[in-house]
Amino acid sequence: MRGENQLDRKYVFICGMPRSGTSMLGRNVGRLQDCTDLKNTGTIEDEGQNVQNVYPTAKELGGPGRFGFDTRGHRTESSTLLTPENVSKLRASWHKYWNNAKRIYVEKTPSNLLATRFLQAAFANSYFIIIRRHPVPVAIACQKWKFNVTSLDNLFAHWLHCYALYEGDRKYLKRVYELRYEDYVEDQDKYHKEIAAFIGTEVPEPPKEDTYRYVMQWRKPTGLRVPEKGMEKASPIHNQKYLDRWHRLLTESPFRVYYRYLARKYESQFSQYGYSLISGLPNGNEVLHEGGMIANGLGALSCRAADTGALMWRAALRCKVALRRAAKAILPQVLIRKLRQLRTTEV
Repeated sequence: MRGENQLDRKYVFICGMPRSGTSMLGRNVGRLQDCTDLKNTGTIEDEGQNVQNVYPTAKELGGPGRFGFDTRGHRTESSTLLTPENVSKLRASWHKYWNNAKRIYVEKTPSNLLATRFLQAAFANSYFIIIRRHPVPVAIACQKWKFNVTSLDNLFAHWLHCYALYEGDRKYLKRVYELRYEDYVEDQDKYHKEIAAFIGTEVPEPPKEDTYRYVMQWRKPTGLRVPEKGMEKASPIHNQKYLDRWHRLLTESPFRVYYRYLARKYESQFSQYGYSLISGLPNGNEVLHEGGMIANGLGALSCRAADTGALMWRAALRCKVALRRAAKAILPQVLIRKLRQLRTTEV
């Protein structure tokens, strides 16, 4: 392992909202020449937050759609956690999973979008790559995580809150590169070259032969199979799928009064970031101008109902998990194995 004071060592942090493409981008940056990303951590997406105990993880702060509202999630150079002992612990926990023969160390944790100043103070010669994705795909994709059920209203507000905090921190960062997910999936080669130049390296030639590994994911028990050296390819199809679903919610859903209210509520705020909730929707402007006292009142009530429903659903799921854990602690292992066998036989 190279000396801790070696001047050419660089640390690259990939940040953005959850479901913004940070995982794929992080692995691709880790494949650039003389780069290494975290591997084989045994945790979801090999995120750095999951193998350290210095600061709370996004899950501990409430999960997607909520972690940014917890003041502990926003960490700067004045954080009480920024002590020499904690910095050493953080370095050690990550270097355990990096290839220490490399020169550029890549770490990916979406919620570090709110901890850029903290990380810059902890890691000399640090670089930040911030990826931003349309709030609709981000929000709808996050709702797939059943243990983090959150209303679209809350997810939209959270997206804006987190990027507002980041914008306030940005002026303190020495080295930052920003890109949009939508642009990245259209021309990955261009952005790989730009990122390589930003962190002082090069894009390697595509391998003639490659090996593969599995990355743990919450929705795939077997994990995601990814190449070791070759770049992972992205497609704009996924983004469009979520936008098409959003358009159907605005026009066909029996709860469209709720979704149209959200469009009116957030359109002007998202437009400041170059995104629109009505773009591509026939007669989209009609959605923005149909609001009245009754429509807006019903929309506001729908937001409260959606938030209450999400809270109750989350509570029920977590109660179920707690009961299952309690049962495992009480019941004999022989009986637990027998119950599992019965479930498998029924399937």
